[in-house]
Amino acid sequence: MRVAAIYARVSSDKQKEDKTIASQTAALRAFAKERSFSVPDEWVIEDEGYSGANLIRPGLECLRDLAAEGQIEAILVYSPDRLSRKYAYQVLLIEEFAKHHVETVFVKAPQADTPEDNLLLQFQGMIAEYERAQILERSRRGKRHHAQHGVVNVLCGAPYGYKYVRKSDVAPASYRIIEEQAAVVRLVYKWYTVQGLSIGAITRRLNDQGVPTRKRISRWERSTVWAMLRNPAYKGTACFGKTKAAERQRTTRPLRLRGGAISRQSASHEQPRDQWIQIPVPAIVSPETFSLAEELLQANKLHAPRRTITPSLVQGLISCQKCGYAWYRTSTRSTARKIAYYRCLGSDAYRHLGGSVCDTRPVRQDLLDEVVWNEIVRLLENPELINIELDRRLAAARDTNPNKRREASLQRELN
Repeated sequence: MRVAAIYARVSSDKQKEDKTIASQTAALRAFAKERSFSVPDEWVIEDEGYSGANLIRPGLECLRDLAAEGQIEAILVYSPDRLSRKYAYQVLLIEEFAKHHVETVFVKAPQADTPEDNLLLQFQGMIAEYERAQILERSRRGKRHHAQHGVVNVLCGAPYGYKYVRKSDVAPASYRIIEEQAAVVRLVYKWYTVQGLSIGAITRRLNDQGVPTRKRISRWERSTVWAMLRNPAYKGTACFGKTKAAERQRTTRPLRLRGGAISRQSASHEQPRDQWIQIPVPAIVSPETFSLAEELLQANKLHAPRRTITPSLVQGLISCQKCGYAWYRTSTRSTARKIAYYRCLGSDAYRHLGGSVCDTRPVRQDLLDEVVWNEIVRLLENPELINIELDRRLAAARDTNPNKRREASLQRELN
């Protein structure tokens, strides 16, 4: 009997609830028994809640590692669109498995033994990709149409201060004000617009007073307060289409620490204000208060002392070796001049409930930039150093034991 692995995938939460991945696995087990494949229980791999348009999935990474290590002879998949929704990705994966002498077998697809079967398999992949694009476009247009008619259920839940009321036979979906939380929202706007507190000071005050967040198990963050002051729903006009999903522009430091494995390879980008669609909801603050907060936020963006519009050499590139937090650039002013320096996020006591988590001292910007620049110049003047490092890394990659790669992959999944 040939040793095989089973791969099943569903992309949505509804599919997870409907147990469609269990039905895939059951059909694949029956298919394996019928075709005399041996499938160990640990090699029944499932990706729940991962899009077929994304190539980076924990289960798929495990499957590719098994094929590279030569532990399997075949991979059983229910249909080509379960492997990937993009035809180009299907071809890439099938060719990668074939290089390792691993056969890809689909239950709902012809075996590519003849040119005609191969052509039909390619058509199925292209049709699956077309169907996905069609579903996304219909969903987008349908949501936009409902938003233009003031339907609330196209929004992604209700913000702090509101409760989302599902539609019923007698009433459409709506927002209902939670008075306890609405009082906190009004207080935040008062502190910011009347008392002139900063966003950081408001965040510290909320935490010091023990004001519960929506989940009641977390703490207030500056980003939460900042988003609250910018959300037009609080003045009575929730907006649809504020952001759009696009490919991730860069891999952030937390992703690098996790080995680059992420659930989705996309990020949200804010759309121009004139493209937002307004939906009436109950107001918590007056339009005048919201407009004043908006003006103060814009002024703060332009005139804040921490504003770092002039880039520095390693800004956004360095992290603390001791605690792992990123370093950010800030400044202070002496009697004679302004001094810029880099500071560890972990050393800021106000960012963490139990105080600072790192005691690393700030570093002067001009000193660190000079050290880094001198090192760059040294490398450019002696390219052989770069070649030596590249050769070392290539040799390490070639000599890596497959079991070590498997161990690293499992560790990434565990994290």
